[in-house]
Amino acid sequence: MSHAAPPPAPPSTDIPARLDRLPWSRWHWRVVVALGIAWVLDGLEVTMVGSLGGVLERGDTLALTAAQVGLAGSLYVAGAVIGALVFGRMTDRLGRKKLFLLTLLVYAAATFATAFSPGFAFFAVCRFFTGLGIGGEYAAINSAIDELIPARVRGRVNLAINGSFWLGAALGAGLALVLLDERVLGPVQGWRAGFALGALLAVAIVLVRRHVPESPRWLIAHGRREEAERIVAAIEAEVQAAHGPLPPAGAHSPVARRTSPSMREVARVLLRHYRTRSGVALALMLSQAFFYNAIFFTYALVLTRYYGVPEGRVALYIFPFALGNVLGPLLLGPLFDRVGRRRMIALTYVGAGIGLALTGWAFMAGLLDARTQALAWSAVFFLASAAASSAYLTVSEVFPLEMRALAIALFYAVGTGAGGFIAPWLFGALIETGSRGAVTVGYGIGAVLVIGAGLLALRFAVNAERRALEDIAPPLSWADEAQPRRVEGERQVRQPNSE
Repeated sequence: MSHAAPPPAPPSTDIPARLDRLPWSRWHWRVVVALGIAWVLDGLEVTMVGSLGGVLERGDTLALTAAQVGLAGSLYVAGAVIGALVFGRMTDRLGRKKLFLLTLLVYAAATFATAFSPGFAFFAVCRFFTGLGIGGEYAAINSAIDELIPARVRGRVNLAINGSFWLGAALGAGLALVLLDERVLGPVQGWRAGFALGALLAVAIVLVRRHVPESPRWLIAHGRREEAERIVAAIEAEVQAAHGPLPPAGAHSPVARRTSPSMREVARVLLRHYRTRSGVALALMLSQAFFYNAIFFTYALVLTRYYGVPEGRVALYIFPFALGNVLGPLLLGPLFDRVGRRRMIALTYVGAGIGLALTGWAFMAGLLDARTQALAWSAVFFLASAAASSAYLTVSEVFPLEMRALAIALFYAVGTGAGGFIAPWLFGALIETGSRGAVTVGYGIGAVLVIGAGLLALRFAVNAERRALEDIAPPLSWADEAQPRRVEGERQVRQPNSE
């Protein structure tokens, strides 16, 4: 009696497991520095423009009105939103490396051109294209980092990189103070030099990024297996030379080549298969964007109008604020890998909300001066910075590889678009009333939003700590196999196609 032969097993690869089992090395440091600089540049841009706002209104510079300064900021945000969507789609189609080089070049060219602005129209266009490059960076960089960094430290690394925005903020504030000093360049030429220096920094980073490889995970998904093998072998050889023999790779993943998903497929994955994850991600991104933009974009107004801080000294108050924002992700990041994503997201979101509510109460009661207000915000944003960074981490690791960059772009665009436009406008209007109580109401809204998002994450967020990306969200290509499964030694585990 003859028996039908069992169906052949699908081709598989151990590349994801080989990347995840690597010990931390100099190679990883190079990747983090080369790619993570994107957030430093964003912080540099936002803070420097904020610090230069008053200077650009002078008749001997660009003679902008306050409304034009605000519009330029809005165009930067609009550019970032559009850039994330356009370049995010291209990142999934064309590869991580091509786009993290292209987006940085767009940023560098636009920033350099800003230094030569003759008037508002040119300046505004340059700000839009600068935002375009930065928005594209978010999608390309977050996806590349998650796919190159070992799973056991992915949380802390991602948080630290996202928190580096505030290193750029401190650098931007420092540059503004130095370059605008009459003993250095002064206001007339100092603002132009600031933008030019930002562009030069970006060009230097382009040269470093050339040596960061394409994501082997992306290459595998697009049928370029031999190239992926060469890249991983080269990484392993460098790491072994410094750390000795590597442990066995372990798990294998099925391989299936497919084209990038259509927008209809993306919508089905986000709204049907992973609708709970999408809801959590949207809540995290929207609430943190409102929270951050509400405070940061009105920071100077609160200090000058309620505490009488001279405009020329506002930049000094950025430093304690930036310090809290940098230390939060650095010190709390390891707990996202040890304690877990859900607990730490909830802790940081709820803690930041409670802290902002208490700070708002103290502000309304007149218990704070300029210095203690800055210190209170620094303490609140120690938690809020880790919370906001965890939102980007969540979006970047809970959706399939083939649409990872686009998912990051979509949630970034919605969060930034809503928070970037609504929060500054709302708080600007509240501050204009001159009422501390009105401003406190705005703080209360921000607090309620992040507390709600934190509680939602505690209930529904994914336990993604120390797990391979393929375990958290199986690639869409696995569904193309007749029997989608993940091979773990001799054990075969069928993959879910939804939550």
